[in-house]
Amino acid sequence: MNPTISICIPAFKRVEYLKRLFESISIQSFRDFEVIVADDSDDDSVKDLVQSYEKNFRLRYYKNEIPLGTPANWNFAVSKASGEWIKLMHDDDWFFSEESLDIFYKQTTHNRKFIFSAYYSVKENNSRKLHRLSPFYRKKILESPYILFAQNVIGPPSVTLVHKSILEKYDARLKWRVDVEFYMRVLEQEKEFTYLDEPLINMGISETQVTQSAINNPKIELPEAWILLDKYGGAQLKNIIMYDTWWRLFRNMNIRNKDLLLSYVDQEWPEIILAIIRDLGKLPPALLGIGVFSKFFMSLSYLKNRSLAD
Repeated sequence: MNPTISICIPAFKRVEYLKRLFESISIQSFRDFEVIVADDSDDDSVKDLVQSYEKNFRLRYYKNEIPLGTPANWNFAVSKASGEWIKLMHDDDWFFSEESLDIFYKQTTHNRKFIFSAYYSVKENNSRKLHRLSPFYRKKILESPYILFAQNVIGPPSVTLVHKSILEKYDARLKWRVDVEFYMRVLEQEKEFTYLDEPLINMGISETQVTQSAINNPKIELPEAWILLDKYGGAQLKNIIMYDTWWRLFRNMNIRNKDLLLSYVDQEWPEIILAIIRDLGKLPPALLGIGVFSKFFMSLSYLKNRSLAD
């Protein structure tokens, strides 16, 4: 009989983190689940750990002879799931309590196919921060899912539970915005979700994560920003939150002229994007480094250029 929930874990070497996740799975009070491990490692460290947990829960292991990388390995892990619900878990995240999976499961009877919870981000020194979805964003992400480009208020895939009937895959071209872009498509399709305000997941924060190498890196951020802009269009910049997001994106990477932008992504950028860059280029960098002044000039730029959004 197929399980209710498939816990899908794309793994890569970090067995100390994976063991922590396995331990949190072992104590779950809800037991109708399977664990899928898709291993991208070039050694047997993950395989050896998996073998030591085979008696703890139903577990299937797949070794990628040629590493797939993220997020292709995420998609591969999900493709092997046989459960009605998919719980993608990063190998450095783990369940907050022994009741976490049961609390997720109890929400599956509400006829909503996209479920996610509050969570803690936990640093290597064990300091933690609670992340909850505000009432403002609960409404906004349904009205305009692309607002997630401004801020990922949902969190990592580990905080989600997705019904198998949602066939959307993670876009393998993306690394940094991959989860956000997936959520956009799911929310556009489903137009509803279930949010659990109780923290059910711990998200590990470490220097080995893609996030740490992507922030303010134009070689990563700009190509991915272009993909999202190409998919969802420039009309999103009619929203001042989105306009401010693009303003800060270019400001933080010191993109102040068209030639520099094209050196990273040689595409036909919309006029409103080029207008943002022109306005940034007219201002002293030292002034833009002061938040209140940057916000003021962004607002003026928005009022001048918003009619260019299409």
